[in-house]
Amino acid sequence: MLFSPPLIQGQLIRRYKRFLADVIGPNGEKLTIHCPNTGSMTNCMVEGGRVWYSTSDNPKRKYAHTWEIAENQWGHLVGVNSARANGLLEEALMAGLIAPLAHYKSCRREVRLPSGKRLDFLLEESKDDSRPCYIEVKSMTLMRQHGLAEFPDAVTKRGREHLEELATIAKSGARAILFFCVQHSAVEQISVARDIDPEYTESLLKAQNAGVEVLAYSASLDDQQIKLSGKPLDWA
Repeated sequence: MLFSPPLIQGQLIRRYKRFLADVIGPNGEKLTIHCPNTGSMTNCMVEGGRVWYSTSDNPKRKYAHTWEIAENQWGHLVGVNSARANGLLEEALMAGLIAPLAHYKSCRREVRLPSGKRLDFLLEESKDDSRPCYIEVKSMTLMRQHGLAEFPDAVTKRGREHLEELATIAKSGARAILFFCVQHSAVEQISVARDIDPEYTESLLKAQNAGVEVLAYSASLDDQQIKLSGKPLDWA
């Protein structure tokens, strides 16, 4: 996923009201930018640290700039725009980078289920597997131990609901996948943040017992592009 134009580097003043951040731009100007991350962003940012933001030419937007990448206290780069995760996976699917999913020919986004809720992807038309494959994508950025990414970084009722939907799908005989897009330059393994949301941990175990698969892939990132690697991450 190329950034066009390339991202602009700034300095973080503070994040506030969840969806806003004040930064100092390259010419010393103070800017308020959109923060597209609903989580706690623990260990993802440092006040006074470097950030990178994109620019929109849409005149209807209240804030022209969007926070994309932060440098944390250890010098790691973190992709804080959780909305990028679906596009990154779609790009990787089209390129055949995700080996367990490379045999599907049809890919649809934002698929409505009989329950009325939506999941992120539906893959179909595989010569190796006649089952439809439903995917829900989550962006994983929390790192409290070096090399170990965790999810979630805050209590997530919506995340538990997605797991319940995936479990229902798996029980029906279709393929159901929870996909973690890990936008972090230093991650080697993943885990569940049991202390942050014990109910999510319990829901994930139930979903896996019902047949839900969990995949996690890391992304390389800089001010030019973000791209999912073709190498899966293991559970700690």
